[in-house]
Amino acid sequence: MPDPITPVLTKRWLSPNSWRLETYERLEGYTAARKALAGTPEQLVQVVKDSGLRGRGGAGFPAGVKWSFMPPNFDKPHYLVINADEGEPGTCKDIPLMMADPHSLIEGCIIASYAMRSNHCFIYVRGEALHCIRRLNAAAREAYQAGYLGKNIFGTGYDLELTVHAGAGAYICGEETALLDSLEGRRGQPRLKPPFPAAAGLYAAPTTVNNVETIASAPFIVNAGSAWFREMGREKSPGPKIYSISGHVEKPGQYECPLGTTLRELLELAGGMKDGIPLKFWTPGGSSTPMFTAEHLDTPLDFEGAAEAGSMLGTTAVQVFNETVSVPWAVMKWTQFYEHESCGKCTPCREGTYWLAQILERMVEGHGTAEDIDTLLDVCDNILGRSFCALGDGAVSPIQSGIKYFREEFLALCEKNKAAQPELVGAQA
Repeated sequence: MPDPITPVLTKRWLSPNSWRLETYERLEGYTAARKALAGTPEQLVQVVKDSGLRGRGGAGFPAGVKWSFMPPNFDKPHYLVINADEGEPGTCKDIPLMMADPHSLIEGCIIASYAMRSNHCFIYVRGEALHCIRRLNAAAREAYQAGYLGKNIFGTGYDLELTVHAGAGAYICGEETALLDSLEGRRGQPRLKPPFPAAAGLYAAPTTVNNVETIASAPFIVNAGSAWFREMGREKSPGPKIYSISGHVEKPGQYECPLGTTLRELLELAGGMKDGIPLKFWTPGGSSTPMFTAEHLDTPLDFEGAAEAGSMLGTTAVQVFNETVSVPWAVMKWTQFYEHESCGKCTPCREGTYWLAQILERMVEGHGTAEDIDTLLDVCDNILGRSFCALGDGAVSPIQSGIKYFREEFLALCEKNKAAQPELVGAQA
């Protein structure tokens, strides 16, 4: 079992009416915002830098460093945008957080906005999450009525407007610049960088885009200090993390653990493999991260540990598959998702995901050939690092890792096809 920690991000989740302001205030709610606004933006940025908090949306970029990129001048408005467009298969941590404890995100928005001299914050929520959107809007109304949002917060002279914006359900809008285009009312497609959002983001003004879990961590860091935050996790990846465990486990759900927790420990928390059927493969951070096998049970699930083992931590969406699952079938289903969600802006992703899906569908139906495996890898090589954004890179990850660890399953499909067509065998002979 991992070392037990006192719940941090999830500590209010099981409280009655945890989403209400009354409950939040009773459990230290908005005390961190008062403390933050009594200091200077520079002090806040330094505290977050010292804590080692890294972006929880997948990239793992140091949050304090990202905040420091915002220019100190006021010739243009500054914006904070919260990326709550949670749409990757297996990723399901931000919506439960916003459902159970929306005020922790709103308080984090106040702290982060003040640190970056922003007077307007946007929370961009995935459009299908209707209940979540309603709950966030209700929490925002409570915060406005209590004086935590709006004009002259806590009598400090600081003003902050908060807008909850519902997207239209496009996975590509999880990419920060596509999200900004969507927020401006345009079709969600990635922008060319540079300029980066910190220089020209929303409405061409300085903008910082952060994940929900990243911002919700800020109040705890302000209240307890950066040294306390570093007591959890590992040296280069400190703090607690919400791990989303789904698939063939007895108790799927959200598990808060220190960064660096292993799948072996997470499986123990989740009651083990469902029906006792052994583990076959799993993803450490959603479908866009290269898959792992049972050999990686003791890989530390932090940014460095996952990378050293050949994958990425991503959003810690741990999808667990037992021995009953066909790897080519699972890879095909993920690839169909990426084909559907490609925005079509760049040729490698638009055309590549289409052909990858076509080949995999043919193989799974029993009509593949051994040459198809080489074709799949060749198409992946022409997408990886050549697409406009990371969607293309994510689309090839399950294919490349699936063939790397389970090539024999792909070959077996080809042999099945060959056996079904004896005339081809005779012709080749």
